[in-house]
Formats: sequence, C-alpha cells, structure tokens
Amino acid sequence: MSIDDRQETASSGILLSGATAVGPLVRAVIDAVDEPCIVVDGTHEVRWFNRDAALRFPALSEGFPLSFGVRVTTLYDAVDSARDRLAAEIVEWHDKVPTERWSRAHVAPLIVPGIAPFLMIRIEDLTETRRMERMRADFVANASHELRTPLAALSGFIETLQGPARDDGAARARFLGVMAEQAARMKRLIDDLLSLSRIEMKAHLRPEAEVDLCEVLARVLDLARPAATAEGITLALEGCDTARAVRGDREELVQVFTNLVENAVKYGGAGGSVEVTVRTEGDLVLATVRDHGDGIDPVHLPRLTERFYRGHSDGAGSRRGTGLGLAIVKHIVTRHGGRLDIWSRRGEGSAFTVALDRWKS
Repeated sequence: MSIDDRQETASSGILLSGATAVGPLVRAVIDAVDEPCIVVDGTHEVRWFNRDAALRFPALSEGFPLSFGVRVTTLYDAVDSARDRLAAEIVEWHDKVPTERWSRAHVAPLIVPGIAPFLMIRIEDLTETRRMERMRADFVANASHELRTPLAALSGFIETLQGPARDDGAARARFLGVMAEQAARMKRLIDDLLSLSRIEMKAHLRPEAEVDLCEVLARVLDLARPAATAEGITLALEGCDTARAVRGDREELVQVFTNLVENAVKYGGAGGSVEVTVRTEGDLVLATVRDHGDGIDPVHLPRLTERFYRGHSDGAGSRRGTGLGLAIVKHIVTRHGGRLDIWSRRGEGSAFTVALDRWKS
C-alpha cells in the first residue's frame, strides 16, 4: 500500500470514527424535530432520519441513497448546492400522486470539525396552507360573482325606471317586484357569508351545553310548516317520544336543521312528505331529514358541502339558493365534533343524517 493510500485510509477512518461519535447527538436532534427530518452525507447516502420521515417516506433506509426513498430531483440539486456552498438551500415541489401535496425542504449543512459535512433536510408540509390559499381565492371569486349578478340586475332596472319606463306604471310595478327579489337574494347571501364567518371564528371551541334535540327539531318544523304547506308537503317528526339530550349549541343546531328541512321542502317535490327521525346509537344521537323528491345525481354528492356548490342548479329557477347552506351545516356539525352523512338515489329522494354526541351528565 502506498503512502497516499495509507493516508487516505487513515483519513477515512477518522471521518468514519467521528461520524459514529456524533451519531447519537444528531439522532437526538432530528428526533426532536416534529417534521420529517433526514441527514445525508455529501454523496446523498442516508445516515439518519426520524420517525416522521419514516412515515412520510417508507422506502428510506440508512446506508442507501436518498433517491431510493425520496424521488424529487430538485431536492437532490438543493443538497448538492448546500454541500458545495456550505450554505442553506430551500426548495419547494408539488406531488400529484398518490394524493396532491405541496412540500418545502430546508437543506442545511452540519459542519463538525474533522468530519466531512453532513446535510440535514427538514421537510415542511405546505398542503393545508396551499389549500387554504386556493379556498380563499375561490371564495372571493365566487362571492364576487354571486353579488355581481343581482347588482347588475338592480342597476339595469333602475336605469330603465329612470328612463324609458319612467311613466309606465305596469312596467314599474313589475320591475320593482324583480328588484325586491334580487335585493332579498343579496341579503340572503350576505347573511350566509356572515354566518359562515362567525362559525369559522369559533371553529376550535367545542360547545359544552346540554340541548334537547327533539325540542330543537320541533321548533324547526314549526318554522318550516308554512312553506311546506304552500308546497303541499307534510312534515313529520318521529322518535321524540322522549327527550334526546346532546352536547351542543342550541341556536347553531336550529340553523343546521332549518337549512336541512328547508332544502328538503324546496327540492323534495310538491305533494310529497318530509320525515325527520331521531334515534340513539351508543353514545350518539342521530337525526335524519328525509325527502322523497327526485334525488341528487351521484356526481354531485362528494361536493355538496363545498361553498357555493349547487347540486340542484338545473331547473331550480326561483328556488336557487346561495350555495352556502350545506357548507354552514358542515361547519357547525364539525364544530360540534359530529358527523354529516348524505344518502341520495335518483327517483327515491335524499336523506341527510347528523350524528351528535349524546349528553352525559
């Protein structure tokens, strides 16, 4: 063996020994990080990784290349740049399979005297942030669109009344009726937006009051009965021979079931019936609002609780809602720690079931 070979071997031995010595410290540090964290050497060989990294990238293995476990080309380039410059690098990427996910990696060199630099990779999940940004952008666009339509109608009718129809009594009466309808539509939309905003502000606060769900449902049906009668629809309440106490906020639960019953009356088909049934299953109280209308096309079911999404837009005409009712229902039920289940079949109607925690004294 030549002198150079012996020196290179000795140097490698010192580096390997040094890496072994700092191993427990590095592992302790990355285990304390509450995000996926991986440490590689200058050749991209994985030296250590924490539990979060193992869960996110199951194919990771110590002693093997980073590319075996994380297939992101831009990340490899960031590792090389951080190694060569001895400076931190940040890189982002977007995965589309198996699920859509946005990630950001912070790559920083770990410099220990006498040891070749290691690179620590901390991976931040940006998925929820990106989804919220997209949701806010969609919300603003949808809200603007929903308000623009009635405002344009109002502006057009006002201009007509101030001009050609100024002295036309019949046209004035007809236009004022349409204007009142458009103003009411804007009011409903603004009320729903404010309601949704209030619910989101306290989404993290779980209601803790005792509420008799049967009393809530009886009140909701009393409020909905005039509209149901006008449509020739009968309302029925079953399963309330005894009180059904749940943990919740009374007014919010009234809002939930008012929205569900009004939807059932609106889309349930004239001359039919709407049944509200209550039952207890273990620690849950379940209330189901069932109609016998045309049902909802299955393609719409996964998106019904999205803001401004309408599953009954075809032929709805004057019954067209704001598209926020079921979003409000979903948010309130989630705040209560409950569950909303939706069933529908074309020609057989729909059933919306809300599951809430039973009150335990």
